Order: sequence, then C-alpha cells, then structure tokens
Amino acid sequence: MARNSDYSGPKYANGNYKSYQKKYDASLLQIKKRTKLNQENRKRGTYGNGDGKDVSHRKNGSTFLEKASKNRARKGKA
Repeated sequence: MARNSDYSGPKYANGNYKSYQKKYDASLLQIKKRTKLNQENRKRGTYGNGDGKDVSHRKNGSTFLEKASKNRARKGKA
C-alpha cells in the first residue's frame, strides 16, 4: 500500500527539469522536427485517432508506423 505524502517539492532530483524541458521544446529545431512528424502522422491518417501508433525513423532516414510505447522506449539507446 502506498503512503500518502504531504511533500510538494520537485518531482525530479533536478528541480528545474520542467523549465529546461519547456525551453528545449520551444526551440526552433524541436518545433521543426515536431511539425514534420505531425505532418507525416496526418498524411498516414494516424494523427489523433487514438490507435497508439507513432511515426518512427529508420537509420536510412525513412519512416514507418510503430507502436508509440516501443518507439518512445527506444529513445536514447545506443
């Protein structure tokens, strides 16, 4: 059973995580990447329909549809 806590401090060890992430997401490069992927999702008919699919990248630069959980879990792995 989980304990209830009155602790309201930062969720992460680095308390500025959310502010760093917000600044990163607002950068011009990230906006362009996100825009391109959203366009591809719309073109493939999977944007906003709740099917749980993401456009994923292959090493050769092409894209394909993949379960969002698999695509996002792989982020950062070498």
